Amino acid sequence: MKIISCVEPIGISEERAAGIAYELAAKGYEFICYRDRREDAATLIERMKDADEVIVSNIKIGSDILSQCPKLKKLNVAFTGLDHIDLTYCHEHSIEVVNASGYATEGVAELAIGLMLDVYRHITALDADTRKGGTRNNFLGRELRGKCVGIVGTGAIGMRTAQLLQCFGCKVIAYSRSQLQEVLNMGIPYVSLEELMQQADIISLHIPLTAETHHLISRERLALCKPTAILINTARGNVVDMDALADMLKAGRLGGAGIDVYEKEPPLAEGHPLFSAPNCVLVPHVGYATREAFDERIDIVLSHI
Repeated sequence: MKIISCVEPIGISEERAAGIAYELAAKGYEFICYRDRREDAATLIERMKDADEVIVSNIKIGSDILSQCPKLKKLNVAFTGLDHIDLTYCHEHSIEVVNASGYATEGVAELAIGLMLDVYRHITALDADTRKGGTRNNFLGRELRGKCVGIVGTGAIGMRTAQLLQCFGCKVIAYSRSQLQEVLNMGIPYVSLEELMQQADIISLHIPLTAETHHLISRERLALCKPTAILINTARGNVVDMDALADMLKAGRLGGAGIDVYEKEPPLAEGHPLFSAPNCVLVPHVGYATREAFDERIDIVLSHI
């Protein structure tokens, strides 16, 4: 019997896991769904070493783990990005890798909008002030309406974010390695990345992390921005030079930032440079984490078995 090991629960309830196991048993598969998330190599090897197929979300899976799994033929990744998987090892050892592309499009796009609103209206900061007996104290926020928003990366999430922004009355421009007619049909022009950084009031990142995109948003490119511009990152942390971003915010060279992703998965190290940056809203990588997205993700994962 072939073994399918789900090394973390990925939102599958115990009841549904039992139902999946029952259905797959009739097809010659043993389905094992572990009920906790463990990221240490020893535990992952123990959970994967006898499996023909492994289901995992965003836990780092490197050659040190994969080399201990001689039967493994498929990695069923319950996530969109694959930068945490050693794809070179998988290719060299004929391990098929599939992802759950599309499950979090709506959730991530909505969070990007939410971060823009929070940074512009200081919702998080004002909530804290109000609980301490504070008042408006002459604070004035800003509206999305009429702002120029630069979308970096026009895949599914970038396009959906652009659609939502157009509903708010924003002017949207875009930069992407490849230009899509569907985006042009939305009335969105493509510009160079440098032009986007210079023109945009809001810069929203929606690109994968690759060797080419590592620190794509560099100190030099951040220096091109308007001092009132805000940066939103719901893509991958290392797309941005975080030290440079923190320096720009502290120096008043940027108006604010909303960040969901970091150099590593939270918890972040004490003293992270963004902790002391002004008008910077930080959330612990939750763009994909909605009930609706998790339900859709499970369906996609099961369709890949």
